[in-house]
Amino acid sequence: MTLLITIIAAVVVTVIWYASEKAREMKVGLLCYMFWGASIMWLVDAIAEYIELREAYFTPALEDMVNDSFLGLSVIAFALIVWVVYLLIKDPKKVIANRKKA
Repeated sequence: MTLLITIIAAVVVTVIWYASEKAREMKVGLLCYMFWGASIMWLVDAIAEYIELREAYFTPALEDMVNDSFLGLSVIAFALIVWVVYLLIKDPKKVIANRKKA
């Protein structure tokens, strides 16, 4: 579930980044890197777990699926927090810089 959630997030953010000039101004590319990086990490984890469990990998317990879902959503939330902090620091639209002058 974690892999699936991060891949969906990566694809959605990549489409938004590609389709919108405004999204590129708002540094959505950083989210692309974070989500695709997380997806690669979870893919490697899935391969390692499959090597260990074989057929049992495809029949996870409900509790494991819920835990993986929460982990995937937590990764997305953390990436969004990092992106917002990055935006506040870089201030691409100069909102904070202009506010200090007023």
